[in-house]
Amino acid sequence: MELMGCGTALVTPFRKDGGVDEPALHALVNWQIESGIDFLVPCGTTGEASTLTEAEWLRVVEVVVAATAKRVPVFAGCTHNATHEVVLRARKLAKVYGLTGILTANPYYNRPGQEGQYQHFKAVAEAVNLPVLLYNIPGRTGANLEPATVLRLAELPNVIGIKESSGNLAQITELLTTAPRNFKVFAGDDGIALPVLALGGSGLVSVASNVIPGQMARMVDAALENDWVAARRINRQFFRLMQAHFWEASPAPVKAVLSMLGRCEDVLRLPMVPVSAATRRRLECMVGELGMLVGIPGTGEDLRTF
Repeated sequence: MELMGCGTALVTPFRKDGGVDEPALHALVNWQIESGIDFLVPCGTTGEASTLTEAEWLRVVEVVVAATAKRVPVFAGCTHNATHEVVLRARKLAKVYGLTGILTANPYYNRPGQEGQYQHFKAVAEAVNLPVLLYNIPGRTGANLEPATVLRLAELPNVIGIKESSGNLAQITELLTTAPRNFKVFAGDDGIALPVLALGGSGLVSVASNVIPGQMARMVDAALENDWVAARRINRQFFRLMQAHFWEASPAPVKAVLSMLGRCEDVLRLPMVPVSAATRRRLECMVGELGMLVGIPGTGEDLRTF
């Protein structure tokens, strides 16, 4: 299956007692696929991977892969700031039957230079036969992966693309205009999806699609088909919601919305906490105006079939 279109950076649902809610995760996967999402990315930033134990992390990937049942690709998050540790974890993922590939972000906290990042990602790619999607998110990791380094990594046979979350359109444009044609560049932020797609991007890894999977999938599909009228219309309708998911530290806002929709509990792992009461009220107002909540006067909408 070709990696293209809109993928969801899945949340990890937790029970009220703090454990991973496997039934909710399974149901979320099914809803995503039935709504038209093209691929899934568990255990990334939005999945609170840094708060999971290694056993939980591996189990979440196994649940997602099993629930997907090869209907769409699954790229599992696999990131660590110690290269030897991420290599060990990548090898464990390679044993998960049915997993499509891995998504691996810049080493965090160490703030390595370009050569250090190159050697880090090279070690990960050479440790497994799985396709590898790089993940550049300097706002979280403190390290930026520059286009010249990405081009070096693109020479490795299983490094197939990058999720670009730098927010730097000039940098993303440079990458899109210099990378090999078969190298895939995905927007890593909902708010810049259309500019990246217009410049030749392959798709989007979305946070918003956790709660509006059908709409985000249609927006990306329309852009890829050069139907910019439809793509802009959907973007205009839901752009405020995309921004709202970052009113507080992600994934707290998107989990709050999912809880309103009955998709999962509003439970996060420390140091992440649920959104404030004021933010929750603002979110409730917004999703109500969008017709996403049951019982909102004048809407009659239910996101379970939205």
